[in-house]
Amino acid sequence: MVDVSAKPAMFREAVAAGEIRLSATTLDRMEALSLAKGNVLATARIAAIQAAKRTGELIPMCHPLPITHCEVQFETPETRDRIRITATVRITAATGVEMEALTAVSVAALTIYDMCKAVDQGMEIGAVRLLKKTKRPVG
Repeated sequence: MVDVSAKPAMFREAVAAGEIRLSATTLDRMEALSLAKGNVLATARIAAIQAAKRTGELIPMCHPLPITHCEVQFETPETRDRIRITATVRITAATGVEMEALTAVSVAALTIYDMCKAVDQGMEIGAVRLLKKTKRPVG
């Protein structure tokens, strides 16, 4: 890992996004809560938050960070051919949280895939990217 012990603690925020393409029929079933594995988006949100908190265990050179906030949002465009996933992660620390935000988005998409794979074999996960990262002095 990179030594960050001499860096000052700063307020840091990272926002990442991604998407999972799926059929409108799958979206209909998700919204009706009629899939065998249960409430897909609620489960994906919890999985994403857990993943953000455990990123240091998953990515070998990441610092284990005590994140202070993780928010996960889902949006379905009018085309009803995808779910857009956005994760915002915050911390006050000597290093940033972009890996935590990216991990949250990725795991949310993988959870949706897992919960819907029995009814939609054409799903595609993609466009996972960092939208922004910011830092500012504490206080």
